[in-house]
Amino acid sequence: MTLPYAPIGKPGSSVANKTGGWRIFIPVFNAELCNGCGTCETFCPEGIVHKIEGGDTFIADYDYCKGCGICARECPKDAITMELEEK
Repeated sequence: MTLPYAPIGKPGSSVANKTGGWRIFIPVFNAELCNGCGTCETFCPEGIVHKIEGGDTFIADYDYCKGCGICARECPKDAITMELEEK
């Protein structure tokens, strides 16, 4: 059985649809504790954690961060804390 095609409009890509607006918690990166290992970048399921240009620490793109906390949970130096986001 084949389902009929029912176009509902173009959803667009996640670049056009910023997905971070519904989160409750936000990762806060502590540059003093960060050893630059990149574990947070590796484990981020959205791929939005990146090294700060010209530095050894990391930051999340908050437009797309969903606040899952995996980066904070996996950080071996506890350099990332999940804090309640003020909106």
